[in-house]
Amino acid sequence: MISTGLTDFAVGFILLGILRPGYGLDNGLALTPPMGWMTWERFRCETNCKDYPDECISEKLIRDTADMMVSEGYADAGYEYVIVDDCWLSHKRDSDGRLQADPDRFPNGIKALADYVHAKGLKFGIYEDIGTYTCMGYPGVDGHHEIDAQTFADWGVDYVKMDACYTSHINVSEAFPDFGRALNKTGRPIVFSCSWPTALEKPINFEPIKQHCNLWRNNGDISDDWGMVKAIIRHFAGEQDNYAPLAGPGHWNDPDMLVIGNYQLSLEQSKVQMAIWAILAAPLLMSTDLRNVYPEYKAVLQNERVIAVSQDVLGIQGRRIIEDTKNHLHVWTRPVTPVVGEEYSYAIAFWSYRNDGNPHTFKISLKDAGLTNPTGYSVEDLFGDDKFEVTDPSVELKVRITPYGVVLYKATPVSSKANFTQVK
Repeated sequence: MISTGLTDFAVGFILLGILRPGYGLDNGLALTPPMGWMTWERFRCETNCKDYPDECISEKLIRDTADMMVSEGYADAGYEYVIVDDCWLSHKRDSDGRLQADPDRFPNGIKALADYVHAKGLKFGIYEDIGTYTCMGYPGVDGHHEIDAQTFADWGVDYVKMDACYTSHINVSEAFPDFGRALNKTGRPIVFSCSWPTALEKPINFEPIKQHCNLWRNNGDISDDWGMVKAIIRHFAGEQDNYAPLAGPGHWNDPDMLVIGNYQLSLEQSKVQMAIWAILAAPLLMSTDLRNVYPEYKAVLQNERVIAVSQDVLGIQGRRIIEDTKNHLHVWTRPVTPVVGEEYSYAIAFWSYRNDGNPHTFKISLKDAGLTNPTGYSVEDLFGDDKFEVTDPSVELKVRITPYGVVLYKATPVSSKANFTQVK
């Protein structure tokens, strides 16, 4: 029988990630990568509500999205944060020096909007900048850390995304931790997302970032573009020895938003982003118009088996283990639960970046992918219905992958060969 419980080693690993001093702001949050929705990539800084009432950054957009997250099953799939990015602000603070929302686009204020989101069973997030201004020119938090943190807490904010524009005059390595302490001082549980690394010159010392932020951006903004998605995947592969050890419960590398369901990514490319983000233990923050997502893309975003990989409690970031330049293929693996004896289960992604018109067959053994359980594995295709058993990790598999596509397997170790019915 396959054990579904964690080994003592696995439990110890989880507790270490949760309890080790200084990690994740000591706020006990983001023990798995955050899931939710964010305005920026899809809606940018559209503020013309007269001509584009359904797309401008406004309380209507946030309310509509909260409604859709519940009614269309995203909340049930695990997406919980509704986050407004840049351009929600008024250009001036109020008479008491507090931040305030644009009165025309947010006439009821942020507190009422957060209350609406909470009433849906969701959590509310907001954007700011550690510098003098936000990237789009609205007031930043520089010089106002305590009052701004308390304002967010008073409004009922659950997640703060802190950018790093207009920071040439400040020490960001002092400012980000200081704002994190200000959030903690409020007593409200608030996830702290930092763009701290993007403001630093290489090489970057990530240890203080890991200690003071729940997640952090490692690269520039994503765009609705397959080339950008590929570039981010390659960036994480190239930096995996630096990035992967940082990830764990309460502290995550962030390759930026999911752009699935927008204008550019094909269905197969969308599966690639979803699969690799899950392998990377990355936050799953959608940035799309949930009112206009085609069913097949919605199915990718709500794939419960892929989401389970993303949210695996071990919190181990996966790695690219093979780059086959001849066949234009990456193989990525991530250790996940259940742990059987001393053997991890694994998520295995086969990503083809071939651009020819025909699916390509790639041959590999699980042993070559680093899976060595001598009694074999039960394997399932997380984007399909295929399930099979491998009694010997050295047996060669044939994996057929579409151009710019992905095959994502989960291989679960078994303790006996007695019940195997087939070998592939």
